[in-house]
Amino acid sequence: MSSSFSISTDLEKKPQGKGISVIKTTPFLCKMINHWVILSVYILTFLIGLPANLLAICTFFKKLGNKPSPNDILLFNLTASDLVFLFFLPFKMYEAASGMKWHLSQSLCSTASYFFFTTIYTSSMLLMAIAIDRYLGLVFPFKYRLLRKPIYATAGSIIIWLISAAHCSIVFIIVHMPDPTATLPKEVCYENFTERQKRILLPVRLEFFVVMYIIPLLVCIFCYISCIYILYSRPHITKVKKQRAIGMALCTLNIFLLCFLPYNLSHLVGFSSNNSPPWRYYTLLPSTLNTCLDPFVFYLSSPTFRESKTVSLIKKWCFRKKKDSDG
Repeated sequence: MSSSFSISTDLEKKPQGKGISVIKTTPFLCKMINHWVILSVYILTFLIGLPANLLAICTFFKKLGNKPSPNDILLFNLTASDLVFLFFLPFKMYEAASGMKWHLSQSLCSTASYFFFTTIYTSSMLLMAIAIDRYLGLVFPFKYRLLRKPIYATAGSIIIWLISAAHCSIVFIIVHMPDPTATLPKEVCYENFTERQKRILLPVRLEFFVVMYIIPLLVCIFCYISCIYILYSRPHITKVKKQRAIGMALCTLNIFLLCFLPYNLSHLVGFSSNNSPPWRYYTLLPSTLNTCLDPFVFYLSSPTFRESKTVSLIKKWCFRKKKDSDG
């Protein structure tokens, strides 16, 4: 990851001309705007995402003890992934508040970055699993009902966590790779890679783009388009269910295209240019907002979440507010 902040930090170490460093020619105001934008997005995500996902995890946790469906188990894991992400988000907030510098240990840097990226890819693959579950339930309603057991959803969730965790272990390899040319301790976290690091990292990122993003996206597009077609070809299906299916499809595709695409696109650009693009760090900002959009997926896909007492109270409160404003 790179940002204009880290670029200017590198340049200020290289004097030019009569002892004038590049940092003096960089507008301080521009750097501060970038700095506060990043921090503001992180804080907004934390304040909205944390309570919404805590509500969801409590709802699904209760359901796990009372005949959970495979969909409930997948959504529970998606919520857990979001909460792990939010748990490590304060480290990124600290980094932004420190001017995109890392004053903590590199071990903590690798750990925070590892869980930060692992949960992003875990979320995309769990969204794919939810789409497959809904597709199979519509296309093969009777056969799939016999095979639709919680143990399979549990096993699938574990496999997804293991795949994401194994892929993102590259973070530890890169962060702790020895650099014989380094004379000073690093002041950034998972940035400013050496040529040796890039030879390993950039091809791995390209594989991330294909396996962990493009394939889940294509599977979700196929499953939800098929689901909508099947629902509208069956006249006995209620209008509410059809609208909910469309809402679920649009919400999932928006998460993939708005939240995950910019960050994953930077992998492709980085591989083709043999360097991390300077705007790559900012592509993580939409990815953090994923934790604020996932609760809409919970609402559209899970009766357990929609019918929970807290959600019912929120809906009643919103309806009462609307009624009062109309009156």
